[in-house]
Amino acid sequence: MPFKPNMNPKKNPMPSQDPKVRAHNFHEVTTGYTADTAMDEALRCLNCKNHPCVSGCPVKIHIPDFIEKVKEGEFEEAYKIISKSSSLPAVCGRVCPQETQCESKCVRGIKGEPVGIGRLERFVADWHNEHNTENIPEVPSNGHRVAVVGSGPSGLTCAGDLAKKGYKVTVFEALHTAGGVLVYGIPEFRLPKKIVQKEVDTLKAIGVDIETNMVVGKTVTVDELFEMGYEAVFIGSGAGLPRFMGIPGESLKGVYSANEFLTRSNLMKAYLDDSDTPIMKAKRVAVIGGGNVAMDAARTALRLGAEHVYIVYRRSMEELPARKEEVEHAEEEGIEFKLLCNPKKILGYENPDDRRDPKNGTVIGMECVEMELGEPDASGRRRPIEKAGSEFTLDVDCVVISIGTSPNPLIKSTTKGLDVNGRGGIIVEEETGHTSRDSVYAGGDAVTGAATVILAMGAGKIAAEAIDKELSGKNS
Repeated sequence: MPFKPNMNPKKNPMPSQDPKVRAHNFHEVTTGYTADTAMDEALRCLNCKNHPCVSGCPVKIHIPDFIEKVKEGEFEEAYKIISKSSSLPAVCGRVCPQETQCESKCVRGIKGEPVGIGRLERFVADWHNEHNTENIPEVPSNGHRVAVVGSGPSGLTCAGDLAKKGYKVTVFEALHTAGGVLVYGIPEFRLPKKIVQKEVDTLKAIGVDIETNMVVGKTVTVDELFEMGYEAVFIGSGAGLPRFMGIPGESLKGVYSANEFLTRSNLMKAYLDDSDTPIMKAKRVAVIGGGNVAMDAARTALRLGAEHVYIVYRRSMEELPARKEEVEHAEEEGIEFKLLCNPKKILGYENPDDRRDPKNGTVIGMECVEMELGEPDASGRRRPIEKAGSEFTLDVDCVVISIGTSPNPLIKSTTKGLDVNGRGGIIVEEETGHTSRDSVYAGGDAVTGAATVILAMGAGKIAAEAIDKELSGKNS
């Protein structure tokens, strides 16, 4: 019996903590759909003949098929459909920019809001994690071994896809915990770490080995991995090298890169009262930048006890690159946006006569200048231009710089014949992820620079397919 479609032009709202409450805790902001709400939202899907939403998904999830199962209340079957394409559904349902990908293609978005595809994916994954008791069946070994460098989204996806085909995969992670940017970069209130651990445990259950505290390029090199018997190597080492502005005062106490600030809070649990990890719990914090990482840093600073947190961004709200939902959540929580504003100098308290003074070299403010938008630059965005005579000082005692990251040069510097571009990204064939080295593949932020979780996953999937094609051909 066909289902009567839900023609409500708006998505079912996502339940969430009250902004005044959540701004002072690290619990997840949104609480997820109930089964009834998920089924009602699924009824908004028209199951279009051409399935345009699938074309917007970097990992090509069969979206209408899984939503159809949600309509029927067959949540485990929906999960099985998603997991054929995605190794990290509970993660993607929370952090992927669906509004510019699958949901941007949804025909319901023409005259209203698109179907809440990401919210449904999250519901299905969470339902599976809570209710499923089936053991994951073992996959017979095909006799081939593959090494994966990095346990972020691209590495975990590549490892998972290969393990499902019978490959013996070992993931080498530099940090003490698997997950890459999912554990060190994205805050607990957006992505609980127990969710990441559950996804990692699922991969372990299908045979993926994960070796932590292994810095490829130091502990072991790419060449040595081949000597150890691995037949192919996938490099998904991310983009963990922070960029700075090159303005005076960046070496003062109280100035962080967003990477360091978030790593201390997320991975090293500095937000917990009994944590041994030091982090500045400042009263007035400026976060320079306008991307998702900047929003994460600003909202983290607020939860650490800041009374005023500013997003300092040199363009307008229309050019702000962060997800709409993240900006809305930040505004609701009280983050203050200093738009069309650019830092010129970070000011510090200095007492050169007494180097023992604990305040020596500590941030006390930031000189800024107002901007206006001129003609579009190479990126297509209007170029910000300084307004003469508009300088002012922002009263802050901590500055977090979030203007992007670059791939770490360690692997390049220790691997002969690995070509990189001017930004330090590994050069690959777009269709396969193959690098300039035989049997070496790469993907994710190590290639593109800082990008989204789902794009990194898509790159890991492409490389896994190419590795399988290469190694399975050895049996023919």
